[in-house]
Amino acid sequence: MTTSFMSSPKYLFTSESVAEGHPDKLCDQISDAILDAIYAEDPYARVACETAATTGLVLVMGEITTQTYVDMPTIIRDTIRDVGYTRAKYGFDNETCGVITSIKEQSPDIALGVNKSLEAKAGEMTEDETIEMVGAGDQGMMIGFACTETPELMPMPIMMAHKLCKRLAQVRKDKTLTYLRPDGKSQVTIEYHYGQPARIDTVVVSAHHDPRATHQQIEADLIEHVIKAVLPAEMLDKNTRYFVNPTGRFVVGGPMGDAGLTGRKIIVDSYGATVSQGGGCFSGKDPTKVDRSAAYAARYVAKNLVAAGVAERLQVELAYAIGVARPVSMAVETFGTAKIPEAKIVELVKEHFDLRPGAIIRDLRLRRPIYKPTACYGHFGRTDIDAPWENTDKADLLRKEAGLG
Repeated sequence: MTTSFMSSPKYLFTSESVAEGHPDKLCDQISDAILDAIYAEDPYARVACETAATTGLVLVMGEITTQTYVDMPTIIRDTIRDVGYTRAKYGFDNETCGVITSIKEQSPDIALGVNKSLEAKAGEMTEDETIEMVGAGDQGMMIGFACTETPELMPMPIMMAHKLCKRLAQVRKDKTLTYLRPDGKSQVTIEYHYGQPARIDTVVVSAHHDPRATHQQIEADLIEHVIKAVLPAEMLDKNTRYFVNPTGRFVVGGPMGDAGLTGRKIIVDSYGATVSQGGGCFSGKDPTKVDRSAAYAARYVAKNLVAAGVAERLQVELAYAIGVARPVSMAVETFGTAKIPEAKIVELVKEHFDLRPGAIIRDLRLRRPIYKPTACYGHFGRTDIDAPWENTDKADLLRKEAGLG
């Protein structure tokens, strides 16, 4: 969204989410389950774990340097089982699928920059400070965002889409709707008036199901037990459109219906395309990879600034160079909602947030096995998981420093 939408009398915007049984999301969960298992024993491991899945087969590949051993095939099969692929008639299940692993150590050339940053090599830091002078594990741009549309300080379309997919999993697992299977998608279109959410215009839910269930039954059940159970009634009206399994059938799903791959749902993982998107995915990467850790830090910065009242909508872009600790650039965009000059906001960020990778890892306590729960329903706006980047512990200080009370 641009500044112009804030002055538009009517503006439609859509975001999507996918269920935990979606083939790409299944791969994200497998990659993060392996990361968590390694981090539980070796929090200084270097992990870049990618997963691919297709009919009857899972391939895990990547670069992992660690002092511990984990049973990857068991972790993979346990994750598939927990998601719900437990029967061969689904076309993919935890017991009969093939599992292939192809793992090597992290490139020594990359390790040169991560083990000791350019600044530390140049002698710019004291010996104690070099502990936190881990170099960025890659170049790239990372985006953080927050806004006042929801209590979680997230865009409303993506939060609504996530809630629909979580509800799909809930009614499947608690047997409210016994014919549901693990795959699924949701999409929510919000109508904005002058930058504020006014109503839900369109809802799309596609749910993987048993072939014996009729379309009429699925449509009625999902509107009652999923859509109206989680979406606010005051946002729905007689003109809201509902599309449930629009093709009329969704029997072939999961890796049988579509090949899956780690990192292919980066819009779902972040802000639903409300703002710019960083270049890398999150899942399967340890926090020396700034694709993940700096994206979490950027969200932490943006959320604290919005919670402090500095702006109603705020985007932070960070950029890094491989092997260099400090960001090479930082940009702030407030879409015309800033209460103080944006130059002052940049000063506040530089003064109160240490955005070197080592400091991010320290301050957000990222050397812990906390990653698998992030692999579904978004990495941001989460109150149901251990997500330190969602804390607003600096909001009061920032409000005071900004002169806002």
